Amino acid sequence: MDSASNDRAQLPRNMIENSMFEEEPDVVDLAKEPTLNPLESEEVEYEPRSSRLLVRGLGEHEMDDDEEDYESSAKLLGMSFMNRSSGLRNNVGNYRQAQEGLCPVPSARTVIVSVVVVVILVSIVTVIYLLPKCTFTKEGCHKKTQPVELIYPIATNGQRFPWTKSRLPNYIKPLEYNITLYPNLTTMTFSGKVNIKLNATGNANAIVLHSSGLQDIQANVTLRSGATHNLSVLEYPTFEMIAMVLPETLQKGTECLLTIEYHSNFSTSYYGFYKMSYVKEQNISTWLAATQFEPLAARKAFPCFDEPAFKSTFRLEIKRSEEHTALSNMPKIKTTVLPDGRLDEFATSVKMSTYLVAFIVSDMKNVTKDANGTLVSIYAIPQKIDQAQYALDTAITLLEFFSDYFGIKYPLPKLDLVAIPDIQAGAMENWGLLTFRETTLLYTENSSSLMDKQLITQVIAHELAHQWFGNLVTMEWWNDLWLNEGFATYMEYFALQSKFKDLNADDKFLKARCDAMDKDSLQTTHAISTDVQSPEQIEEMFDDLSYIKGASILQMLNVYLTTDIFHKCIEKYLSDHKYETTKSDGLWDSMNQVVGSSRDVKNIMKTWTQQAGYPLVTVEKKGKEVYVSQERFLRTVNSSKATGNSSTLWHVPLSYIFGPCNGPSENGSFLLNQTQGKIGLPSEPCWLKFNVNMTGYYIVDYGHDGWDALIKQLRSNPTVFAASDRVNLIHDIFVLSGVGKEPLLRAFDLLAYLVNETEPAPIQQALHQTRIIHSLLAKQGFSYLAANLEMRIFNLLRDKIDNQKWTDDGTLSAQELRSLLLDLACMHGDDHCINEATQLFNIWQYNGTRLPTAVKKIVFKVGAHTDDGWGYLYSMYNTSLSEAEKIKMLEGLASTDDGKKLQWLMSASLHGEDIRTQDFPAVIHFISKNVPGFLLAWNFVKQNWDEITQKFPPGSFPIQSIVTKVTANFGTEVYLNEVINFFNSTKGKSRDMWCVKEAIEAIKLNIQWIDKNRDNLNWL
Repeated sequence: MDSASNDRAQLPRNMIENSMFEEEPDVVDLAKEPTLNPLESEEVEYEPRSSRLLVRGLGEHEMDDDEEDYESSAKLLGMSFMNRSSGLRNNVGNYRQAQEGLCPVPSARTVIVSVVVVVILVSIVTVIYLLPKCTFTKEGCHKKTQPVELIYPIATNGQRFPWTKSRLPNYIKPLEYNITLYPNLTTMTFSGKVNIKLNATGNANAIVLHSSGLQDIQANVTLRSGATHNLSVLEYPTFEMIAMVLPETLQKGTECLLTIEYHSNFSTSYYGFYKMSYVKEQNISTWLAATQFEPLAARKAFPCFDEPAFKSTFRLEIKRSEEHTALSNMPKIKTTVLPDGRLDEFATSVKMSTYLVAFIVSDMKNVTKDANGTLVSIYAIPQKIDQAQYALDTAITLLEFFSDYFGIKYPLPKLDLVAIPDIQAGAMENWGLLTFRETTLLYTENSSSLMDKQLITQVIAHELAHQWFGNLVTMEWWNDLWLNEGFATYMEYFALQSKFKDLNADDKFLKARCDAMDKDSLQTTHAISTDVQSPEQIEEMFDDLSYIKGASILQMLNVYLTTDIFHKCIEKYLSDHKYETTKSDGLWDSMNQVVGSSRDVKNIMKTWTQQAGYPLVTVEKKGKEVYVSQERFLRTVNSSKATGNSSTLWHVPLSYIFGPCNGPSENGSFLLNQTQGKIGLPSEPCWLKFNVNMTGYYIVDYGHDGWDALIKQLRSNPTVFAASDRVNLIHDIFVLSGVGKEPLLRAFDLLAYLVNETEPAPIQQALHQTRIIHSLLAKQGFSYLAANLEMRIFNLLRDKIDNQKWTDDGTLSAQELRSLLLDLACMHGDDHCINEATQLFNIWQYNGTRLPTAVKKIVFKVGAHTDDGWGYLYSMYNTSLSEAEKIKMLEGLASTDDGKKLQWLMSASLHGEDIRTQDFPAVIHFISKNVPGFLLAWNFVKQNWDEITQKFPPGSFPIQSIVTKVTANFGTEVYLNEVINFFNSTKGKSRDMWCVKEAIEAIKLNIQWIDKNRDNLNWL
């Protein structure tokens, strides 16, 4: 899934396994907890009513095999049984007290002898008393099992629920689903029937599976004998599970057929089977229904084994009205005419996880083309289908590329890409039925920019890569989500570099890596392979670390192994695990088989997947010898604490480039797998740079002399370094200055070379780093320093700004540079820039003249600063058919200084009034960026938190974005305490979300940075 793209909460120590006999916590600990969280395996808590716990003692004998399978794995560790010897010890203490009261004071010798005798007697008596009676019999003792206490939750009907874990048991597995759905877009309800063919992998007395929000559930089972039995359905909403006790034990290796009927309402959130409306050309509102199941929402549409490891085949039937079309993962094979509609039947799917199942009922139109036997289609609402051609051509190009590169043909007969009018995610990789936001699929020449085309191509590439990485081969559990998202992200950029070179994927990936490293340098970060259990924790795995860090370490490995060997490793991995699930070790084992004994990929890469953060590599040059050392880098102002645990060690594939004082530059590599290392160069270099093209996931400190040499080289001839290396140097020196390892002044000295910079990526990184400082200063009231900083950067780039034209001329790089520089000038208040933008806005408003797409957002932002301009922009927002244009208009509307208008934008987007709720996080982000709006946004989020978390699940990417963006520039103790107190007061476990802890840590860092730097910025 694309994410429309911290002290972390303490996670459970061990991921729950499906074993029937996993150890559970002490019953004493269980009783202390006030509530029950659905997916926390290491603690079971009490709910006041329906979730009461029943404690049942089983006596002293072992359970038989059938009862073991039936009773679940709630065996407790460390039960506090009262030892009979404790009473005896108390008696001994009383005995001693009595002796002291009755006897005269004895001699020392008498006391010692008496104590020794008493101790001996008590010890003998205690041993005899504690030994079983059978010890002294002729037969001796038979080994007996420790008495076991099993704890069971209580179902909604008051009966015992026969399973205690938040993960499903593994003694029954689904083989095939046959699902029939009856959606009604008039009553906004649906009913369903599912037949699940099951196989017992162990003896089973009950069937346990997932169900959430489904009503009037009726079930029966057909056993091997052919007999059908009605089953009583037990519901346990806390775990989103239902259970059915079988009439007889289902023996290991046998099969049965479970049939369940139910009905439900369409979801009002973006999860499950949900409804949405759109307006047709005649201003008529119409409804459609679509699904979003990843990660935990298939259970909201049909009862199922809703965990990735339970792969199965699926066969669907969907009833619809005559004017609608039904889509699912597989092609339609039959349509039956009914008196009240149509019943579409779809082919049986390949084996896949439940979160990849999808279906849509709508009146969408499509464009279609055959691609080597695969029917590729783009679907959109009728009035936007003319925007689908670019996506169709791009999808076919990428589908052929991936099929060839992976050596495995796309396995389904069709591939549908559907533009959904209202969807939370940027896109979703449902096998054969991919869903997208309209902004990430639809393209029009007149209103979409080259940057919009880049985004669309990226997202299509990401979702198509998922058809292999995620769909064909799936992670076993959500702790290894990076296997899906990291690979899809890496292949997204790799495909664009291979097939769409003009779209500058390298620059986009480079910026994403820098952003991910900033997040990963906090103490509240997490390893990309992390134990997760609760829904919030699973949702929060969909973050920059799973996507971007996962992709970054794969890129680093590609460079280390070489592209050809890495390619063979990918092919081996897919071939070894196709149609199955696996863990990270499965990837490394496949790679090691290709690489052989020369390099242990698993040993190297575990240091990157199982450890949080990344290394700071410190470089010291002494003549021809270079000494390198590593330590964990943590972003903190206190330089003495700027690194983590000294025992943290990575296997770092170092790459470097150096320039002899006379002659061309040279390259080298070195694997740093110890704390320190030494590299010998052929000659003493004038300058030395590590992390060539920033393909490694680490930062570098060159020390005073090393930085001076690099700065000198940048000023004399910056093109000695690739643009990616220049980005890398800007990023690293600003990050290091933020923790006091380098003076901030030296970072700005490095930026002086920008007068000779011609590429957009280094300028973008420089503006990003300086805007962080500017925004922090401005929002804490240091307006004088903020203005001086802005003027310094503006003067540095003034000549380039003056050379920009308000057109769409040039390559994507030229247009990106134009957009960056003109946006900077207008934000600075440059009269020439504002006059040009205002003139273009007025011509567009009064004459309908087309605006250049590369500068359209800038024109909208300037034009919206007047009441008349804001009103016109809003009216055009409501009539535009281009979602790419509308999101630029939305940013323009959010740039106003009018607090009432900002308040209305937030309210309208949250409630879906004229502005889609899917865009609410973007609205919060746009408003939070500006000084007039950032406090308004924070207050709005506080006042509407409950409603926000109903629209977007806690921990989800929208919630992560809202929390981090709205608090990003707080820098006082007052707001630190307000943020802490607010999240402590919220319902549920908001304060335990990783993004909340990340936000709190970021505020503390802001406070520390201001305290250290505010009095030392006179040089600005």
